[in-house]
Amino acid sequence: MEIFVDKDYAAMSRRAADIVAARVREKPTLVLGLATGSSPLGMYENLAAQYAAGSLSFRQVTGFGLDEYRGLTRRDRQSFYAYLKTNFADVTDLPIEHLHVIDGTAEDTAHACAEYENRVVAAGGVDVQILGIGTDGHIGFNEPEDCFSARTHCVRLAEETIRANARFFEKAADVPREALTMGIGTIFRAREILLLASGAEKAEILYETVYGKVRPEVPASILQFHPNTKLFLDEAAYRVIRAGKRGETHV
Repeated sequence: MEIFVDKDYAAMSRRAADIVAARVREKPTLVLGLATGSSPLGMYENLAAQYAAGSLSFRQVTGFGLDEYRGLTRRDRQSFYAYLKTNFADVTDLPIEHLHVIDGTAEDTAHACAEYENRVVAAGGVDVQILGIGTDGHIGFNEPEDCFSARTHCVRLAEETIRANARFFEKAADVPREALTMGIGTIFRAREILLLASGAEKAEILYETVYGKVRPEVPASILQFHPNTKLFLDEAAYRVIRAGKRGETHV
């Protein structure tokens, strides 16, 4: 696990974007796993800027959204499809038909999840998976105690996750209580994982992710076993790891 530390969110976002841009240039048909939320937003802005400058194209890239709220349509402003369309597809040349997000309105969620899993496999698997992390260690919507081997599935959201995401809705009661998410087993198959985190509130769980026992109670801890994971942190998020680091090389 490589850890890259920058002074602030802006610098962290630029560094992560540069890694993604390099991967796209190396492989124009790259398959990207796309996270949402505040953590990767600066990275998407930097990628859009590189596209606008004429130095980067996503025309042949395929994107798979990490998760989606159950019950929200693609037209809902708070849907993750809308987020990825607005913050990535609409501001680059990624063809909209290359952007795939789980159908949150599907009546048969098991079928929708299996179909999505098959689409990822048919695309050749995810080359680079972007992740954020919750203060309880969740990645995607894989909550504490979810099975490490799970594939794309429907989950009941933890109250902590609902509270954290309430800022994106008019009120907490509007936050969906269920979501469809790539499972940890799906995420773990990505050839490279880039996890972005900033702020002091993430510091403790990042320490558990890097140094703690690998256990379902901290879903992100499974990344200790992934052969190609990179963490992009700002100084505030890194502070607890710095205090307890044990010989890893940090850049």
